Amino acid sequence: MDEHTKNTHPGMAPVNDTTLTRESWKIFQIMAEFVEGFERLARIKPSVSIFGSARTAPGTRLYELAEAIARDLSDAGFSVVSGGGPGIMEAANKGAQAGKSLSIGLNIQLPMEQSGNPYQDISLNFRHFFSRKVMFVKYASAYVVLPGGFGTLDELAEILTLVQTGKTRRIPIILVDRKFWAGLLDWFRDTLVTAGTISAGDMDLFRVVDSPREVVETIFSHYERRGFGPSAQEQEILLEL
Repeated sequence: MDEHTKNTHPGMAPVNDTTLTRESWKIFQIMAEFVEGFERLARIKPSVSIFGSARTAPGTRLYELAEAIARDLSDAGFSVVSGGGPGIMEAANKGAQAGKSLSIGLNIQLPMEQSGNPYQDISLNFRHFFSRKVMFVKYASAYVVLPGGFGTLDELAEILTLVQTGKTRRIPIILVDRKFWAGLLDWFRDTLVTAGTISAGDMDLFRVVDSPREVVETIFSHYERRGFGPSAQEQEILLEL
């Protein structure tokens, strides 16, 4: 099939050659993001990914809670990975940098909202959410999710789906602030489980806590009979992530 036929086949809209070329070259930009992410994050172990709202102001309870959690994790030997932006992300990087371990930001280029915070020991920049999301998951020993909006819910749903379907290894998924998450978890239990769209056992994929101490204890409890690194079987799973 020649180029003209491909562009005029019934049911297919004509495609400008310049557009096709730009789309094809986009592959190399995507590859570069993955390569840089793999090379810079693969040696940073163990690490914990922290999520939450970009709109949380410094000095608020949740900002200070995120900072305290990150500081405790950093002092316990975990590098802390955040989205690199303001709000909870800034608090996480700030707390981590004040501790003993590395503070890492996976920054995303957005039309309006995000600018990088100044508390990053290692800073990576992404154009694409999907490649950035892989980096959050691939090397994390745990996920800590504080109150947030659509982006936070997106990351939570992503890790729950990956663990539920066996596409990544089972790691602690910790929701912080029981009051904030209560309505969503009631809906999970009363609507999703009742409707059969998730199993009752899927409610055990995560823990809900309120304090930095509970976060650290939950992670260490999960790994008390094994190392933080993935097993040989888990490494194979992560290669297919």
